Amino acid sequence: YFDAGEVGRELMAFIEAQQGQAQEARPAVLDKLKQLLRNARIEAARQLAADGKGRRCAEGLSAFQDELIRLVYDYTVANVYRATNPSNAERMAIIATGGYGRGMLAPFSDVDLLFLLPYKQTPWGESVVEYMLYLLWDLGLKVGHATRTVEQSLKLSRADITIRTALLDARLILGDQSLFEELTRRFRREVVSGTARQFVEAKLAERDERHRRAGESRYRVEPNIKDGKGGLRDLHTLHWLAKYLYGDGVNPATVEARVFTAEEHTTFRGCVDFLWSVRCNLHFLAGRAEERLTFDVQTAMAERLGYVQRRGLRSVERFMKHYFLVAKDVGDLTTILCSALEIEQVKSSPGLTRLLNPLSWRTRRRIRASSDFRIDNGRLNIADVEVFKRDPVNLIRYFAKAEQTDAFFHPNAVRLLRRSLRLIDDKLRNDAEANRIFLEMLCSDKNPEPTLRRMNEAGVLGRFVPDFGKVVSMMQFNMYHHYTVDEHLIRAVGMLSDIEHGMAAEPHPLSTSIIKTIQHRRVLYVATFLHDIAKGRTEDHSKVGAQIARTLCPRFGMSAAETETVAWLVEHHLLMSAIAFSRDISDARTIRDFADVVQSPERLKLLLILTVADIRAVGPSAWNGWKGQLLRGLYFETEPVVAGGHTLLASRDRIAAAQATFRAAVADWPPEEVERFVGRHYPDYWLRTETRKVVGHFKLVADAEKAGEKLASTFTTDAFTAITELSLFAPNHPRLLALFAGACAASGANISGAHISTTRDGFAI
Repeated sequence: YFDAGEVGRELMAFIEAQQGQAQEARPAVLDKLKQLLRNARIEAARQLAADGKGRRCAEGLSAFQDELIRLVYDYTVANVYRATNPSNAERMAIIATGGYGRGMLAPFSDVDLLFLLPYKQTPWGESVVEYMLYLLWDLGLKVGHATRTVEQSLKLSRADITIRTALLDARLILGDQSLFEELTRRFRREVVSGTARQFVEAKLAERDERHRRAGESRYRVEPNIKDGKGGLRDLHTLHWLAKYLYGDGVNPATVEARVFTAEEHTTFRGCVDFLWSVRCNLHFLAGRAEERLTFDVQTAMAERLGYVQRRGLRSVERFMKHYFLVAKDVGDLTTILCSALEIEQVKSSPGLTRLLNPLSWRTRRRIRASSDFRIDNGRLNIADVEVFKRDPVNLIRYFAKAEQTDAFFHPNAVRLLRRSLRLIDDKLRNDAEANRIFLEMLCSDKNPEPTLRRMNEAGVLGRFVPDFGKVVSMMQFNMYHHYTVDEHLIRAVGMLSDIEHGMAAEPHPLSTSIIKTIQHRRVLYVATFLHDIAKGRTEDHSKVGAQIARTLCPRFGMSAAETETVAWLVEHHLLMSAIAFSRDISDARTIRDFADVVQSPERLKLLLILTVADIRAVGPSAWNGWKGQLLRGLYFETEPVVAGGHTLLASRDRIAAAQATFRAAVADWPPEEVERFVGRHYPDYWLRTETRKVVGHFKLVADAEKAGEKLASTFTTDAFTAITELSLFAPNHPRLLALFAGACAASGANISGAHISTTRDGFAI
């Protein structure tokens, strides 16, 4: 990126122009260094745009940084703090650590440096380090640094896994070669040796915590490309584990050690290349260090990487689909390496307690009874390499066996699964036994979500159900959906299981209650699994999804009546939420129109539960109490109509119950104020408003009347959903809601929902 000799001479000229006064020459020196940094980034961006190779971009920026640090050091010791006759104690090695140590640097990433000394710091060394750091900071670089002796570095790395990890990638930039070699030699001998198990456990625990902070799913539609699941940090973890155990990162040595196959090593390289391309482009787009791939940059990113619209998918959706497929590959590689490491640990230390709970002897005996599968070191393995070729139904049966026994997958079985995907053809898809096993897994009394996700990540689910395969890694380019379509469907099935097992009783009391009374349990599970399966088509996905259901359900072994109910649920899965959230559910005509479509109490129950599971699977902020209140209100208003006048709870009883709950919540207030508030509201207010909000409204009105104000407001914030609720009490008049909503929108607020209730005495809330 620049000629070091030529630039060095320019810097000397600045000194000479100031009669050897380094402080007076500093502004000119700093301007020159800033120009070098600016030009390097411009050239890196130009090369990245030309060839799209993020790895080359990151390696080039790392090489530039090396030259810049050498330049700064040479300038400092030649012109600012000269060492004409340095002592042995003034030896120094400047070492790159962390990502910079690996020789990869994103455009605006931190630069991590270790100033290594043989003994304690000297005044000269302290001055040189300080001057260099201030110069680098003034360039706008984020420099993480430490000044330590060899002994200090070894001591700290024994106690701190983060420091130990950073030293794994230590690389000499300049200075005393023998000092650096002493550190690396002693680090291997005194710190790394004999501590592999401790390091592996610590890095995997660190990975789990990182995933928890960034979001558990690798299919979030605004992923963190560095720290998120399936991101660069997961690849770094693989590199660190391999380097700790085999002396180098993920390279042909790990293939020779039978940790990865040659094909998996190629996949690893491809993942690194793609994610570095995305990361470098993201930094350049943002003009700063940015690791989150947000909606506002995804379209520009797709354009930069050369994606175009095809087959009804926009360029940004094709780019994000590719991203999620790469994230899935990263997850596969992580699973393979971790499984292999665990198995190797068990072989070398059979007396040690395993990281995973061992399977019972009964489970192992039951699996041994099958000639196709066996338990190896506590993991479900295949009996031989012909097991899937001999009987392709075993491709489905393997997951059923794992689900029944709670066994983890053996890496050899996972590899063979992926190599055998071509065996999933029309013959297997129409095999009665394979479909029976799949339907049993989908409707399992255990939570089917983990099994479905395993099948999906192995590539089996998309091959066995090709229409599901079309939505694998498909994102929906909007700010409402948090996950890809396939992940949303799997999460919806998991949410349904939570409702069935009473694990969501507090937010969903009605669904939890009525799911125990439904007659068509497996219809509900299949409909939940299929409800968005036609997303991404040019036609209405609900109608196309119903057609797909009419084809798939008979294949799964479902009856004609079950098939028709599944198809009806898929076609109308958005109906209940659309009516509840956008229509007046106190209007008799609205209820009649909805009841005409639903027609039976069973379908009403199924549709409510499906609607709840669907909304909850969209993302953590998609559900709120207001939506629950509206859905319950619509259910209770419709139930007597479709039941021929018979209902679990009459409307008047629900109103009375709501009013009684409210009175109990404000029991310490004067009864006359409470009854005046109760009397001023119409029945629909009590049917659609949560008690918590009713209490808030009561206090708002009471305070306004005491102060003699006709207009009053109050704010409450829900930290979990990050939603602020503004409640207003004002005289009612036409367009009141539109007026206030417009004012909020004009101020830049993102409106999550709005509702108005009028009172009998001419006011509105």
